[in-house]
Amino acid sequence: MSLRIVIFLLCQLLPAVAVWLLSTGEQRWLYALLAALAGAHVWLALDSLRGWRLLQWLRTADTAQLPLGHGYWGEVLDRMRKLLRQRERVLQESELRLQEFLAAMQASPNGVVLLDGQGRIEWFNQMAAGHFGLDAKRDLQQHLGNLVRDPAFAGYFAAKNFSQNVVMLGRGHSSAKPIRLSVHVHPYGAGRSLLLSQDVTALEQAEAMRRDFVANVSHEIRTPLTVLAGFVETLLSLPLDERERRRYLELMEQQAQRMQTLVSDLLTLSRLEGSPQPPAQDWHAVTGLMAQCRRDAHELAHLLGNESLDLDLHSSAGLEVAGSASELLSALSNLVGNAIRYSPPDRPIAASWTLEPRGGAVLCVTDSGPGIGPEHIPRLTERFYRVDRSRSRETGGTGLGLAIVKHVAQRHGAELRIASTPGQGSSFSIHFPAERVRQRLQTPLAQVLLSDA
Repeated sequence: MSLRIVIFLLCQLLPAVAVWLLSTGEQRWLYALLAALAGAHVWLALDSLRGWRLLQWLRTADTAQLPLGHGYWGEVLDRMRKLLRQRERVLQESELRLQEFLAAMQASPNGVVLLDGQGRIEWFNQMAAGHFGLDAKRDLQQHLGNLVRDPAFAGYFAAKNFSQNVVMLGRGHSSAKPIRLSVHVHPYGAGRSLLLSQDVTALEQAEAMRRDFVANVSHEIRTPLTVLAGFVETLLSLPLDERERRRYLELMEQQAQRMQTLVSDLLTLSRLEGSPQPPAQDWHAVTGLMAQCRRDAHELAHLLGNESLDLDLHSSAGLEVAGSASELLSALSNLVGNAIRYSPPDRPIAASWTLEPRGGAVLCVTDSGPGIGPEHIPRLTERFYRVDRSRSRETGGTGLGLAIVKHVAQRHGAELRIASTPGQGSSFSIHFPAERVRQRLQTPLAQVLLSDA
């Protein structure tokens, strides 16, 4: 500011001194004064021009270089530019944080919808678009109540009581593929609302399965306990001869064995669900698994009174599978055991391990039993699900075998496939990935036969 005053005084003083020195006469003071005034006006004109250029720059928001030079207006311009650059940086940082925040909400596993004070949609993520069938180009600034017409949600949204959530049917819901959404609205800011939606279909199905599981376990254990209690009461209250007493004890042993098998299968399922994945470095020869399965199958057939078991077991030569030997044997024995239980004594049963041309291997168990209707196949791996309950209990089945097989297959990266035709038999196959299978040719035979001699 002091320099500006000095320049202003010099613009007056220099012309005045120059006129004073160049002029003569009594009016030289007047000429010097006029020269000083002229210098002052010139300075004011130039200064006003620079100020006007700065004002034009501010009006047009032109960020191009404005050559104002140094001085008062130059400093004002420089400081304005610094302030504008700082403001631009703040805006850029705020925009970046906003985009990061929106990206985080976009990546949320829940649906997120931002609503204004009138319930109009301001923003939503892709999950919410899938939940409610929204379209970003079509539905922004539309009232949510006009787009989501579910009666449960409509009543919840109209009541404005958002202390709890509401469960509604999701887009694309059907009896074959149920979709259930949990929706909760959270007010915030000046009348705005945040709507969160979550797909709870799996949670509700898991809860339903838990209730069914507890009910089924209770029923399965109560039945043999009731029988045991009845036999114990009979033995205590009635005088029985040795033959009758022995018969009752044998029946009690059967019921106790049934409960023991049920508990064993439940523990197996619990262990499969709670333990880490089986290692991919432990290799087991398929021939050993098949030999143990043969022994177990003949013991089961003997217990069921099937002395003419027609069982054919074979595998590719030198085939080995990586994983847990006990789990693989459990899956194989369950499949073969089911085939024995549900096939007539004179019908053949075959189990084979074969290599696939493109890698991997297939364990396939086939029977010639009564077959299974197509409506039952999707539910066969559910716990305690039975096609014929009376037939299953007669043969000692627990209803957990195929659930165990499915878990074993999943833990080994394999897939269980079921094919059956009523009246013609069934085929259960487990397809193992290539990384779980290898072949060591230690014999010239193309196949290792394990059928009865």
